[in-house]
Amino acid sequence: MKIGLVGKPNVGKSTMFAALTQINVEIANYPFTTIDPNVGVTLVQARHDCPTKLLREKFEKSGRETEQIECTPRTGVCNNDIRLIPVTLVDVAGLVPGAHEGKGRGNQFLSDLSQCDALIQVIDASCSTDLDGNPIGVGACDPIEEHEFLISELASWILGIINQGWVRGVRRAQSDGDKGLVSFLYQTLNGIGAKESQINIGFNKFKNKEDTATPWDWDDSKKHRLALELRESIFPLYVAANKADIAKKSDLDKLVEFIENKNSVIYPTSADTELALRRATNANLIDYNYGSKVFKITELGMEKLSEHQINGLEKIKSTLIKIGGSGFNKLIDKIIFESLEKIVVYPVQDENKWTDGEGKILPDALLVDKGTTAKGLAYEVHTDLGEGFIKAVDGKTSRIIGAEHELNDGDIIKIHSKS
Repeated sequence: MKIGLVGKPNVGKSTMFAALTQINVEIANYPFTTIDPNVGVTLVQARHDCPTKLLREKFEKSGRETEQIECTPRTGVCNNDIRLIPVTLVDVAGLVPGAHEGKGRGNQFLSDLSQCDALIQVIDASCSTDLDGNPIGVGACDPIEEHEFLISELASWILGIINQGWVRGVRRAQSDGDKGLVSFLYQTLNGIGAKESQINIGFNKFKNKEDTATPWDWDDSKKHRLALELRESIFPLYVAANKADIAKKSDLDKLVEFIENKNSVIYPTSADTELALRRATNANLIDYNYGSKVFKITELGMEKLSEHQINGLEKIKSTLIKIGGSGFNKLIDKIIFESLEKIVVYPVQDENKWTDGEGKILPDALLVDKGTTAKGLAYEVHTDLGEGFIKAVDGKTSRIIGAEHELNDGDIIKIHSKS
């Protein structure tokens, strides 16, 4: 699972990346601080309690010892029965107008995006920088323009790819009509991660608005409108309205309303706030649950922090209340579990103890698509397990399930395979 952080330079992408991954990256108030993409891991909280709670209840009923029953994640974390699953974040170099023509980091930036399952556009909600990322003072530009310029650049990039083989597409359309054109679009765009279903959705939306006959007569303007529809289905944008703590409320409200009216997802965020809170948490100066609207200064914090630093933390508390938390955890949660419709499942080798071959309890928590079948999970774990699939067992009910059984969020599954 990979999420890309995109947008113009100097909007806080690298600060957001550093906060969410705890990786130190260069952060500065000028364009193109990030040249090559930074890659790291953040954690998303499962929407259910860790199943070890159920396992303890199960063992208690049989009179067995339960004190040592804690899950042992191979990746991710489990604290107080809250399971956190790793998600890869990619902080991509800032995109400037004309990137599809090679300006800024140009097409290298755009091709980095094709490896991502979702894109978060980090927007400077305070609009203190121009479209090239140069500081110009709060409120000097329009964050909606910032959002739309990225959409236009992505569509222009897609159009450039389509145009390279448009003659082939026209020939397909002449022989097979819309079906031939859709086939051409899929074969042309699958190299940037496009799925056949996404091409169909984008083309059908275009077809509902435009006459798709005689594509050999289409000018670049019409093809660009097709590219806009394809962009929306291939690369939907989720928005972090960053620097919300210093943005004018009227401008922030206008941006939120604009994005929500497009049926997209947006949350006000403050990367600087989240980074400060996580660093203070790591130093044991505060107790802070990631994404919370509150935190508490620890005894060590009261001892070590100066009056100036404590006052600074009080200001941060006001920021969290003002924007409803730093926003990033809510945004990533909504993207993964609602927009991308992922669920969390736990493959195990022992369906009674919920362990792997080494006796580790629930070592793996996998993000899979809603509707994934038992056999589909087998393939997710290993190709050999999928190809040799015999049956599966539901660890919660001990019931045998077949290959086409659709899994639910929080399922514990033992896979039986020939291999």
